[in-house]
Amino acid sequence: MPSPEELALTGVTVLWGGTFLVLHTAMQHCGPRFFVFVRFMMAAVFVGLLAGRKLLDFNRREIWAGTLIGVTLATGYVLQSAGLHDITSSRSAFITALYVPLVPIFQWAFLRRAPHLMSWLGIGLAFAGLVCLAGPAALSLSFGRGDLLTLCAAIAIAIEIVLISLYARGVDSLRITVMQLFAGSLFAGLMVPVSGEVLPAFSWVWIACALALGGLSALVQVVMNWAQKSVSPTKAAVIYAGEPVWGGLVGWMAGDHLPPATLLGAVLIVGGVLTSELRPQWLEALLGRSSQALTKND
Repeated sequence: MPSPEELALTGVTVLWGGTFLVLHTAMQHCGPRFFVFVRFMMAAVFVGLLAGRKLLDFNRREIWAGTLIGVTLATGYVLQSAGLHDITSSRSAFITALYVPLVPIFQWAFLRRAPHLMSWLGIGLAFAGLVCLAGPAALSLSFGRGDLLTLCAAIAIAIEIVLISLYARGVDSLRITVMQLFAGSLFAGLMVPVSGEVLPAFSWVWIACALALGGLSALVQVVMNWAQKSVSPTKAAVIYAGEPVWGGLVGWMAGDHLPPATLLGAVLIVGGVLTSELRPQWLEALLGRSSQALTKND
């Protein structure tokens, strides 16, 4: 039975999967770095208003961890956007999806917690589903500038997920969220002049999109910081892998056609989420005996 934290992560993933149309509209009126700057700053203000007087009690851990996670978060967004100038969206989706198998590896390396065997199986199914969603064109062996930038984005996303779990305990979820969003906003803003991005003309369209996605970013980051106090990075990554499934469902409701490969990918991702939750008694007993045998040999 999923925990309340896992259900909360699933809920924000559903909401996040339905934002593609809003983001696509915003990118027709605004550059990606400036949009991330405005969107994250609005999100920081929203969470700051919710936190109220709690903001007066910031400690060093929250400032340091929030800044580190925020810069990592913004880096993933900026690198992914930059990579899209050179590669197709399907290839970008495939390379970005590499964060799913990277998370358990980073969890093992940074947190010294080996994922459960069923979590590995769930990760494998979810990644296979993401490959199906990306399509065969995304699997070409060529590797250029856009591929490298997007791969770095996937690494940043995986590190962000692990860092949230690393620092989630012992901090206030609202305060650290404000710091993450504020730091991410400043970092994205600094990238605007560095990249030569042109500031957008005033438009209520991109402002409305920034407000909507800023509110959602606030909700998502608060839930992540709260839920990942108890949900492992690997399990969280499997849940987040369902984002394109929910995005595809929204597109289908809007009239998009879903090919068989997309449907198969959705089934595999959902199967991965369910598989990662399973803990068969026979497997637990087998793993227990194996652990005892290794202890005796040591």
